[in-house]
Amino acid sequence: MSRPNVLILMVDQLNGTLFPDGPADFLHAPHLKALAERSVRFANTYTASPLCAPGRASFMSGQLPSRTRVYDNAAEFASDIPTYAHHLRAAGYQTCLSGKMHFVGPDQLHGFEERLTTDIYPADFGWTPDYRRPGERIDWWYHNLGSVTGAGVAEITNQMEYDDEVAYHATRKLYDLARGNDDRPWSLTVSFTHPHDPYVARKRFWDLYEDCPALDPKIGPIPFEQQDPHSQRLLAACDHRSFDISADDVRRARRGYFASISYVDEKIGELLEVLERTGMAENTAILFLSDHGDMIGERGLWFKMSFFEGSARVPLMISTPGWKAGRIDAPVSTLDVTPTIASIAGLGIDSIRPWTDGEDLALLVHGEADRGPVPMEYAAEGSEAPLVGLRVGAYKLTLCDKDPPLLFDIDSDRDELRNLAQDPDYKDVLAGLMDEANKRWSLAAFDAAVRESQARRWVVYTALRNGAYYPWDYQPLQKASERYMRNHMDLNVLEERQRYPRG
Repeated sequence: MSRPNVLILMVDQLNGTLFPDGPADFLHAPHLKALAERSVRFANTYTASPLCAPGRASFMSGQLPSRTRVYDNAAEFASDIPTYAHHLRAAGYQTCLSGKMHFVGPDQLHGFEERLTTDIYPADFGWTPDYRRPGERIDWWYHNLGSVTGAGVAEITNQMEYDDEVAYHATRKLYDLARGNDDRPWSLTVSFTHPHDPYVARKRFWDLYEDCPALDPKIGPIPFEQQDPHSQRLLAACDHRSFDISADDVRRARRGYFASISYVDEKIGELLEVLERTGMAENTAILFLSDHGDMIGERGLWFKMSFFEGSARVPLMISTPGWKAGRIDAPVSTLDVTPTIASIAGLGIDSIRPWTDGEDLALLVHGEADRGPVPMEYAAEGSEAPLVGLRVGAYKLTLCDKDPPLLFDIDSDRDELRNLAQDPDYKDVLAGLMDEANKRWSLAAFDAAVRESQARRWVVYTALRNGAYYPWDYQPLQKASERYMRNHMDLNVLEERQRYPRG
């Protein structure tokens, strides 16, 4: 069999606890459930960073934010950092992106040969946090809880318009790939912005969840004074004191979130159906994942930006020739996607290894190796100093120079209600994890690098917005003179070439 094609299906802000073994039973997601049945399902996958741009840069490169320097949603992703698109393209693959990847900076391709849509979020430095002003809110781009109080039904929104476009262009691209005008294997990344807030959905998806048993969070709101310091900062960043969140608001927001999962499931179903109808499914590896999760009201928290399970844990399912479907419970990372794609595509892993902090999950799938400690980093809005985290076996440790450590036994305390860091019975566990963390990170050096990056960007952004402004936002190329029929073409040749199947 020839080298497999690679279809990457990415969604935004999908809580991994809803995917214990494929979609939870209460979710109306028939296409993702069908994909799960033929996939290896990694039940405990963690983002490298629980925010869009840092998480995506890490997913694409296999490198932590401290290495990519993509610390937040306005940090440049440097052009000299290799991504899976670079690795595949160098190995002879076509590489294409339809949808969101939240690239910041003038390079809006990062190894993709073709990009079919613009991004939904800005590519400049305007969303830069500032550790010099702790506690400052920048309301025009920070999250606030209006996404919760405003949850409900709409037939079109900014996000629906975007994802409708993403799916259309991706479907059209699959048909184009099926025509076989380019004999290289292909990699297509399709990246949706749903189920990211605001929690608004079309009525037909909203109606699916009228009697949903999961509309109430498992863990209700924790009083502000009992929240850990980072959660308190996140609540302040979300302007929580300006909103009176009722139980009905919570149920409506969760309903809109679940309905948005059903919306994106339908879009994914359209793509998978085209893959089947064009005969490409048999030789295509399919990966489904999210960049990070969403707390969706658990503990009274919303959105992401923490290492709690709802925020940091994401779904990851891989269906590829030669892999037997099943569930793997060992913790893994979105950092592992790049080396795993390289392995699936038959690239030499040794050539990839210097450029990634991840592991090839094929070794775990085939029982050839264990995946080691899973690292996480966060240094963006709602923080005042970098946070780092480790998942090692059953335990998860969170460290920040401004806060006491958090230690949870995830196997016995999945809801993370009992911080074991001060429990003398876990003194040795804490010491071992602290030692592992200290080998990996200098929090002081990490903090200094983040502060320097923020300060540089504030200078540059202010200058670039003064006078003539040239945006970095991606402008999709539309060569109208090369589409459909034009007079430099032979109509007979064109019609035959564009037909699939031919003849």
